[in-house]
Amino acid sequence: MTTRVTKPEPATYTIDATDRSLGRVASEAAHALLGKRSAKFAKNLAMPITVVIENAGKLNLPTRRTHGKVYQHYTGFPGGQREMRMDVMIEKKGIAEVVRKTVDGMIPRNRLRAPRMKNLIVNA
Repeated sequence: MTTRVTKPEPATYTIDATDRSLGRVASEAAHALLGKRSAKFAKNLAMPITVVIENAGKLNLPTRRTHGKVYQHYTGFPGGQREMRMDVMIEKKGIAEVVRKTVDGMIPRNRLRAPRMKNLIVNA
């Protein structure tokens, strides 16, 4: 007796971000990207699921949040600690990058992270 593994069908989930908080939208997107909404969920596979976040520009972002949230990264060189506030990042890179970074932080750090993140589409 052999076990047959069937490939899951490609699926698309659309999330409307109008008047919703960033964390709620991002967690819903991460949950779908992981494949946990699929009946054929497997931890070791990047499911062929595309998540589209629409109206990202209409997210409910209070000014306290945009001025208080600081994104940090380290370049690897001495004195290379870089910081950018959320409002500056929205100004320079757009709201789509903020949503993408938020969802990226909710995906497990393993080899499947990059293929899963490629299936995220953010429309401002």
